[in-house]
Amino acid sequence: MPPQAATPSWAELGISPWTLFFALLLPLALYVFATRTFPTRRLAICFSLPCLASLLIPLAPSWWWIVAASLNGILFLVALADVFTVPALAHFSIERNLTRVASLGSKHPSELSLSYSGKRMAWVRVADDVVPGLVLQPAEHLLFLKPRSRVFLSQHIQAQRRGSFSLEYTYLALRSWGGLWQRLRRLPNPGTLHVYPNIRQIGEYALLARTNRLNLIGVRKTRRIGQENNFERLRDYQTDDNYKQIDWRSTARRQKLTVKQFQADQSQRVIFLLDCGRMMTNEHLGLSLVDYALNSILLLSYVALSQGDSVGMICFSDHIHKYVPPGGGKQQMNRLLHAGFDQFPRLVQSRFDEAFLYLSTHCRRRSLVVLVTNVIDQVNAEQIQDYMGNLSGCHLPLLVLLRDHSLFQFADHPASDPVGLYRSAAASQLLVWRHRVIRQMQYAGSMALDVFPEEMTSPLVNKYLEIKARHIL
Repeated sequence: MPPQAATPSWAELGISPWTLFFALLLPLALYVFATRTFPTRRLAICFSLPCLASLLIPLAPSWWWIVAASLNGILFLVALADVFTVPALAHFSIERNLTRVASLGSKHPSELSLSYSGKRMAWVRVADDVVPGLVLQPAEHLLFLKPRSRVFLSQHIQAQRRGSFSLEYTYLALRSWGGLWQRLRRLPNPGTLHVYPNIRQIGEYALLARTNRLNLIGVRKTRRIGQENNFERLRDYQTDDNYKQIDWRSTARRQKLTVKQFQADQSQRVIFLLDCGRMMTNEHLGLSLVDYALNSILLLSYVALSQGDSVGMICFSDHIHKYVPPGGGKQQMNRLLHAGFDQFPRLVQSRFDEAFLYLSTHCRRRSLVVLVTNVIDQVNAEQIQDYMGNLSGCHLPLLVLLRDHSLFQFADHPASDPVGLYRSAAASQLLVWRHRVIRQMQYAGSMALDVFPEEMTSPLVNKYLEIKARHIL
């Protein structure tokens, strides 16, 4: 009986365990690549087990098939079955409920409405679109969705800078039942968020003004020269009114406490020139000089509008950014907010000539012109002196210069090393020159304030009230 031919072994056929393993993984890899499905850390841990077991193959070469066929085969079948449990993106729809207006530094609620129309349970992680400058809490949501369900996700958005933010997508991480695979997708969910300066200080000013406690925020009560106030109307007495304003004749006639309400001289104008050039790019406590200037401008605008004056604003750098014509009433505050909320300092040289030319063209009536800027070189200082001096005939100029904290810190705290001493000497010399520039402008007839950015609100309001009291506008 002729001997039968021996069946060739896997080794004689040139097939190694890893060749068989990768041959089985090839279809799965193609499917994963086509559907943009990614393995999770759990799948990597599972496939590390046969890799560790393969280290024992040299000790028992005949038992290699246990690792290749059993462990790898079982894991391959489990991973293959699990990848088809990832829910499809077509089963999801989402909407965002978010206010269009937000305040800088305040938390605002936001809500996501996620609808799932699938027939099987689904695991999903949801993360809303966050652009630089926005902080989202919580950053993501881990959900277990029942078939044909709808959930509402609450979150808070906090803005760290002003401006307009465009939210375009909501991101989903769709996970399989076994947690071995996840599919990253995004759903179009457009939205716009306008972040305005925090106007909380305006509410605080209104409350303190009504209770006659403005001294708590540094606003002084200025006595008017000549006629102190103009009579406006009679009204009922309120608990926070001054008893000296009670009109006893009207009280006796009406049999009810009645007070006189006064108003200041009206029909005066305040125009702000806000420099948004390179001199205003310095920051303090995370806010630029433009941020501090806008906060003070808005508060002074509220005070001036409550006095019956008209307020306007020009934002400029190397060109005119925004212009708000002088106007009064409650709507003027909204116009100023809309004009200034998206203004940021730019690394360009400010064109003071264009700004003052635009002012002379559009604002011919006598006004209080408040220029908010910063100077550290002779060229800008000479330009500001010339243009502010030319305004003295037809307008009342007021220059507000913002100080640099680092400059004063170097001058006040000199270091012991040679480099530190040189830096302190240069800072001191620059401060002396800055003081000389301010004195020259005051001698030329212009008013000037030299303040730190976070402390400019009270001196600016006091200066305005002093101007009103002295009737020099």
